[in-house]
Order: sequence, then structure tokens, then C-alpha cells
Amino acid sequence: MRMVYRFETNPLCIPENVVQGDCYRFTILTPYLIRMEYDEKGKFEDRASQTVINRNFEPQNFQVMDDEQGLQIITEGIHLTYDKKKFSPNGLTVKVKGNLTAYHSVWHYLDPVKDLGGTARTLDEADGPVKLEPGVLSRNGFSVLDDSKSFLIGEDGWPVPRENDSIDLYFFGYGRNYLRCLKDFYRLTGFVPLLPKYALGNWWSRYYPYTEESYKKLIEHFEEEKIPLTVAVLDMDWHLVDIPSRFGSGWTGYTWNKELFPDPKGFMDWLHKKGYHITLNVHPADGVRAHEEMYEDMAKELGVDYKNEIPIQFDLTDPDFVKAYFKYLHHPNEEAGVDFWWIDWQQGSKSKIEGLDPLWMLNHFHYLDMKRNGKRSLILSRYAGVGSHRYPIGFSGDTVISWESLRFQPYFTATASNIGFCWWSHDIGGHMFGKRDDELITRWLQFGIFSPIMRLHSTRNLFAGKEPWRYNAIAHEVMNNFLRLRHNMIPYLYTMNYRCHMEAEPLIQPMYYQYPERDEAYEVKNQYYFGSELIVAPVTDPMDPKLQLACVKVWLPEGIYIDFFNGRIYDGDRYVEMYRGLDTIPVLAKAGAIIPMRYEETYDNDLGNPMDLNIRVFAGDSGHFSLYEDDGISLDYTQGACVKTDMYLDWQEGVFCIKGAKGKLDLIPQKRNYRLSFVGFADCDEISVELDGDKIPYAKSYDMDQNTLIIDLEGANVTKELKVQFGQKLNLAVNNIEKDLYHLLNQAQIEYQLKEKIYFLIKNQTDRLKTISQLHSWNLPHGLFGMLCELILAR
Repeated sequence: MRMVYRFETNPLCIPENVVQGDCYRFTILTPYLIRMEYDEKGKFEDRASQTVINRNFEPQNFQVMDDEQGLQIITEGIHLTYDKKKFSPNGLTVKVKGNLTAYHSVWHYLDPVKDLGGTARTLDEADGPVKLEPGVLSRNGFSVLDDSKSFLIGEDGWPVPRENDSIDLYFFGYGRNYLRCLKDFYRLTGFVPLLPKYALGNWWSRYYPYTEESYKKLIEHFEEEKIPLTVAVLDMDWHLVDIPSRFGSGWTGYTWNKELFPDPKGFMDWLHKKGYHITLNVHPADGVRAHEEMYEDMAKELGVDYKNEIPIQFDLTDPDFVKAYFKYLHHPNEEAGVDFWWIDWQQGSKSKIEGLDPLWMLNHFHYLDMKRNGKRSLILSRYAGVGSHRYPIGFSGDTVISWESLRFQPYFTATASNIGFCWWSHDIGGHMFGKRDDELITRWLQFGIFSPIMRLHSTRNLFAGKEPWRYNAIAHEVMNNFLRLRHNMIPYLYTMNYRCHMEAEPLIQPMYYQYPERDEAYEVKNQYYFGSELIVAPVTDPMDPKLQLACVKVWLPEGIYIDFFNGRIYDGDRYVEMYRGLDTIPVLAKAGAIIPMRYEETYDNDLGNPMDLNIRVFAGDSGHFSLYEDDGISLDYTQGACVKTDMYLDWQEGVFCIKGAKGKLDLIPQKRNYRLSFVGFADCDEISVELDGDKIPYAKSYDMDQNTLIIDLEGANVTKELKVQFGQKLNLAVNNIEKDLYHLLNQAQIEYQLKEKIYFLIKNQTDRLKTISQLHSWNLPHGLFGMLCELILAR
């Protein structure tokens, strides 16, 4: 049975990379990554561990100096000095080359490492910040991963404890080359799997005693609202919870509540036909009691006295229990229609074997077990330590509904990438306590749209549901629009999913990944890259009631940036206070960004590779994007069953082209209809559109409000090159300050005379700095002055 749970590891290093003595062993994995081991008996470990599964790195160039004084190992990136005695602060030091700081780039054994943070096991009951576990990135240029206490992986795939009290450390000395450090961290600990496409859409979740009838009505209401959803979550009330007291709590359960769901398979078939994927919540800690349908069969197999209703204890350290756990509790439900499991483990990290975390066992075995059906694995579960990125998706727990909770989550989500954990799913809108706040739920949902996983959730309180139609008309409309946007962004998100899997680049990255030498990149803690093309700065504070706007302090790196929602153009290399109404947040596309999106007006749950695409192309620089597509669910992509379509903007030459698709072409439509949205482009009359050199008809329009030139065309063969040639030099559009100014002043709750005074001053301005100076002299409220400065100084 154990062999079922074997997984691919490559733990043996090549001998050429090893420097070894009687009690020590150093393995140079890269010029910046060294394994450091010490064992009094000279017994060193070559098996994979819970954390580290690959040490088979290529041969390295390094210099060794070994004499009576001690040992030195010098690579391109680090200089290790060791006295060949038991590891000690005076006897083992590693210096990172590169003059990062005057004195902080030298590590002595046992020195605490000041890293940039990693993530946490859970946000349960969090109402604001929680303490983070370490990551592997540091401004000081180094970090240390201690693998001394992790369990090892036996040949049969089963975790086994270490036999010796050895020291087993990994020193990362990558300076501030954070992405390179992260890539090698993934090489060491395993790459992030490719998520099934449905995981990237909108999820509906609520802890609530739905019936089959009420859940169907809910789904039909979402359809009436034209809100696409791809995952339907059933929290714990799918199973029996009101059980006889002699069996204890009903928190753990595996038997469907037939009063609520009389036909579970029929219900799940109904959901599948509508395009939903299904996950069930389980709290496995209490094992299996005699009231469960499968109890007797499972008890017989495990030799438990079922006649006296002896409970089957939950024990993942017992291989026989693990086999029966899946055979009786999970596989039948999967055959009936369950797509993946929400593993809601809340009972801590202790098991029958000291040091073996049940949460890690649950995540590890569930993920491996799901692979048996030839589809991609997926779970929803809490973080179980370093290496948990191999088992996506992370469930961050039951947070408090508050602005403080929202304010922490963007930072928490981005910083988790520092330990490779890049697919967090939060309870969007918060889970419990708090109070109704239509602005808060809207802002939280907007963050959710631009977070790894978009899962609305709440507790069973009658008034706490997150259905958009529960909220005021403005919030309702905004929430619907953003949920549709998430579904339309799936082509972009899925490509970023593939990029994460293949290129070790998380979807969400702190700003300092790209700008490690800029202090500003560390200061904007809630701002992050969302894929390769976008910067996002979620709104996490309430609006100014007079302006009806919320303020976010955004740092723009050098270059040109364009607002994703309104097409406003900004010059970079500065801080900008951005003011946004409830209908938008700061999302900035870099110059030359290319973002492929679905072009939907029906808004169903379809996840197929679409016939209609809206390719959004942003002005100001050249750019490239390679759209990735496959079947979204199977493992066939590992055998090359995928399609890539390259897109290029040449800003200097005035050309945009979509190259012919390459790969397994039956995965995508033979012909596609395109809307090409050139955002931030000045209008242009001389345009030629060609397909493999032949001119084809198109429709052209220009949206002044969005600074967007639009080209619509139909029936383009995907194997041919589509080229748009602009016959004149490309220019950036000019921001329509007057229009935006009127709109913002019109809604502001301030004096009418002041509105006119401001409006005409700015409308008639000829010198921006003089205008700013004049406005400053009027002693305007900070928010009003800041809003005006954003408009005037955008570009």
C-alpha cells in the first residue's frame, strides 16, 4: 500500500560538489547555496526530507583551502570559513560577496537572520497582523533554512524520523537577487504544481446549512445576475452534524445529510452540468464513529470492535488507517462527483510520532492520492511548513471581518512568496464577527479579484452572507462587475499559473523582487506585482466621506504606467497618492503590457479556451506576451499537449502582431474573434490589418473616456500571423484632465463655489507647477489637494 504514495525525488548530490571530513559535510549546490551538515558519528543523510526533495544540482566551480588552521570554501558568491570542529558561532562563518552592507553580510553559526518574512500556518481569529515565520529572502543578502528536525522520506514514500541528532542547514547567499534565490529554493524543495484552470475563477463558499433546493436557488440567482462561478464549496453541513451525544461532536463527519441533500450524486451532477467544480469541507480529527454509513466496513478492515461501536481513531501514522481513510471516506465521494477536498484541520501539530505534523500528512497524502485518476491534484488546506507550496491551495483560516484584517492581507499574501507559498485562498470579506460595512466588503472583494484565489466566504450568521445582491445598489453593481472581470482575466491568470509552475515566478510578487535596491520597494508593503504585466495597490482604508474617494500611496518605478480601468497615463519614478471611488482601485499596467482576456457578454461559467478574446495592449514601450493554453484539467500538458501564442508590440515601428499558434492546435478554436484594445494610444487613422500578409476587414473606434483605440475583427485563423500596422508614429494619448476633474468635483461633498473656483483654475491652467502652488495657498483639505495633484501631475 505504501508504494502508492511514492513521489518523485532526486535527493542524491553529485560527489564533485561535496567537501567532507570525519564529522562534517558541505555540499555546494550552487555558487550561492550550500548545504552544511555536522554529525558526531559522521553519519550523513542522503534521503529526501519533508522539505528538501532534490539535491541533484549540476557540477559547481569552487575553491577549497584545507589546512591545520581550518577549511575555506570559496565560490563566486560566498566565502565559507570553518574550524573543522563542532559547529559554533566562532568556528563557522559565511560571508556573502558583493558589499551589500558594511557589516551585515557575514553570518556566524546560530546568528538570527533578519529576513523579509515568509508566511504563517493560519489567520484563524486574526483581526490584523500576525507573526510570520521566516522566508528565504533578506536585504542582508543571506538566509538559513534549518532542515535538521524534518522527517525523511523512505523508499516507499512513507515519512520516517531521523536516526541521529545531526545539524542539517542550507545557507542561501544570493545577495538581493531575490528571484534567483527563489528559483533555486524551488529546485531544492520542489516546483509549484500547475493548478487546474477552474481554481482561478470565482468560488462561492459559506458555512451555512444549505439544502439541495436552497443551493440550487442560490446558483440560479448567480446566473440571473450574470456572475460566473467555477467552484461550488459545501461547508461542513453537507454531512450529519446533529448526532447522538454518545458519539461526541458532529464536527467530523463523512455521511451525507439526506434530509438536506436527498440525492448527493444527482445534486453534484447538476452542478457539474452547469460548469461548477465541487469541494467538500472535512474536519477529520475525530476519526470515524459508529453513526457513519461506512463505519462497519471500515472497522472490519481495521480490526476495530464495531459491535461495541468502538470509534476508529484518526491516525495518519498508521499506513493501514491511511489506506482505509481514502478507500472508505474519500474515494466513494470522488466517484460520485467531488473534485477536491477542503481539509479543515485545526487541531495543532502533534501526532503519535513526535515531530510529525498531522496537517503535513493530510496535505501530502491527499495531494498524492488525487493523482491516481490522471487529473491534476488540488486541495484547500492550511500551511504546514516549508515545502507546503507543493500542495496548493492554502486556506488561510477564519479571519475577523474588519478593516484591520483586510489591511494585513495584501502584505501577507505577497510576503508568502518569500517562502515559495504563492497560492493563498482567503475568506474574502472575512469570516466572523465584525459588522455590516458595504464599503469594506466591496474593497475586500476587489482585493480578492487581484489575489491568487478568489473565494467569497462567511459564517452562518443569517446576516453575514457575501451575495452581492445583499448590499446597496452601488456596491452590488461594483461587486458584480469585478466578479465578471475575474472570470474574463482567466487567460492571463492561467498563463501566469504556467509561468509559476515552469519558471518559478509567483503570480504575486513584492515590489522588491524587481527593484531590490530601491528603499521605496520595501516601504509599499501592500503593493505588489500581479503577474508580469500589472502592479496592484488595493484600497484598504475607508473613503473620505466628503470626497467619496479612498487614498492609496503608490510607488511607481521608472517608466510609464497606465491605469488598467480608466486609461489614465502616469509618469513613474515617484510616489503618487491615488484617489479612487468605490468602483475601482489602483491597478497599473506597465508600458508595453499585453493582457489577454476573455471577451464575454453572456458571462457563463465556461472554462474552455475562448473563441472571443480581448487583447489589451498598453502604450509607451514595446512588449511581449506568450499566451499559454491547454485542456485545463489533465496531466497531458506534461507530454506537450498545450498551445502557445506569442504576441508582440513594437512601439518604435508601430506594429502589433499575434504570431501563429504553436502546439496541439485542436485544444483551441481554429478561428478567433479579436477585440484589440490599445490602451493609452492616441487616435490613429492610418491602420492596416493583415493575416499572413493579406489585408482583412476590421472595425475601428476610439473611446475618449478610456484613452483606448479599439479594433474589432472576426474569424482570424489562429495558425496565421495577425499584424496591425499603424501608418504613423505611435503617440501616447493625452489625459483628459477636464473630464476627470468635473466628475470628481461633482461628487465631492464640498462648497459649490469652491468647486467652481478649483475647476476653472485647473481648466485654464498653462503652468502646472503654478497651478499647484495656487491650490496649495488656498489651504485645501489634504485629501482634496492630493486628489487634484494626482490629476494635474499624472503626466
